[in-house]
Amino acid sequence: MKTERAIPALFVVAALYDGLLGAVFLFAGGVVFQWLDVTPPNHFGYVQFPAALLIIFAIMFMAIAMNPTKNRNLIPYGILLKVAYCSVVAFYWLTSGLPNMWKPFCVCDFIFLIFFVWAWMALQKTRTQSHGDTHRTDG
Repeated sequence: MKTERAIPALFVVAALYDGLLGAVFLFAGGVVFQWLDVTPPNHFGYVQFPAALLIIFAIMFMAIAMNPTKNRNLIPYGILLKVAYCSVVAFYWLTSGLPNMWKPFCVCDFIFLIFFVWAWMALQKTRTQSHGDTHRTDG
């Protein structure tokens, strides 16, 4: 698949993934915790706020998908989202343990992280090539 098609497809998939995940935890988080036999936090606001943030990021990922070159500047925020989640989960996974329900999301987010970095770099390369290799000299 060519980069011009792969990058928008990547961000559409990311938008669907984070948007659906956010919606599920925002509106049915209790069901998920119960279904997976995980003790929920003492207040569902601790789940609903990050879920709402995932929906916001999903909207951003759709903006990137619609025009990756123009919205390349947004990709580092997606990278940071994935780094934040993966590092927190990996830390607890390796040190003190955590419910298994969070581990598949960590694996998926790590894969997205790798592809987001690839997309960010590929778009920089495309941008550099489209502007040519001319160097501006003052004087």
